[in-house]
Amino acid sequence: MSRHLLNNISSAYIEAANRLRPKTKKRKIVAYVESYDDIFFWRNVLSEFEDENTSFEVMLPSRTNLNRGKKTALMNKLGESLGGYMIACVDADLDYLLQGHTPSSQRMLENPYVLHTFVYSIESFQCYAPSLHNVCVMATLNDRDIFNFEEYLRQYSEIIYELFVWMIWLHRRGRFNDFPLNNFNNITAVDQLNVFKPIEALEIVRRHVNRKLAWLQQHVKDAKGKLTPLKQELADLGVRKDNAYLFIQGHHLMENVVDAALTPVCTILRREREKDIKMLARGNNQQMNNELACYSHSQFQPEQMLRRNTQYKDCDIYKMLRNQVAEFLKLRG
Repeated sequence: MSRHLLNNISSAYIEAANRLRPKTKKRKIVAYVESYDDIFFWRNVLSEFEDENTSFEVMLPSRTNLNRGKKTALMNKLGESLGGYMIACVDADLDYLLQGHTPSSQRMLENPYVLHTFVYSIESFQCYAPSLHNVCVMATLNDRDIFNFEEYLRQYSEIIYELFVWMIWLHRRGRFNDFPLNNFNNITAVDQLNVFKPIEALEIVRRHVNRKLAWLQQHVKDAKGKLTPLKQELADLGVRKDNAYLFIQGHHLMENVVDAALTPVCTILRREREKDIKMLARGNNQQMNNELACYSHSQFQPEQMLRRNTQYKDCDIYKMLRNQVAEFLKLRG
């Protein structure tokens, strides 16, 4: 594709180019994404829908500059040019839950050629609780199960749920300054987690959350009686007390909640494996050093494996994402 056409490219242009291809060739759909990490995620999603007639090419919004992000993927001329042969695949952020109460939410939800994650971001799927033991195995090559990630994130979700509902209620009314997202993140971060006594760190989060809830109940009087119907609406959108973690900011979830447990768990599992190697060497230092070196070279950083995690496809929200892709292809015909 020539550079001078990139600024004026549209779905119609790609459709016309497809018509010039031999009938035996697949028809290509260009999928624009926000960042480099999104390319791998959306390629994984869209490849499930490729067949003898349809293929996808996943790329960043521009090949002529380094602009990235959701705004670049949806706005300006690109947003107006989306169609059956050119789509945008973006993180939902909070826009899905805001349900059209802000311009960015309207733009994302009303355009049938914009696919979104439903959960906050791709990092949310990568932090899907039932998949995290496998992430530990990939990072450490030790399959011993020493931490219950599912229970940890279930309890965490139940602790933050009420506060999350408050934030959505305020943001739907444009009252972002009353409860900024970074304030929510600061309150709900997990600090100094002991993997053998995670309840202690979670109780600290609970105290911070309860303090903020008390403040909101005292200072935001007009919310009285309005949160219960919002909870039902959020439930209809897929948000429950036990899975609220999937809908908070993805980077915050990954760095300040999941990694608080993942890194120390992987450290323990590595030390266990190294201890086993030393014991099995039975004083043979050369054999021990060779095996330790081999094990070291076979390991990966937990964050690296987390960002390549694809074991989230049984998540009920991911099934909503797949249905969205199927609906787009049905619309396209």
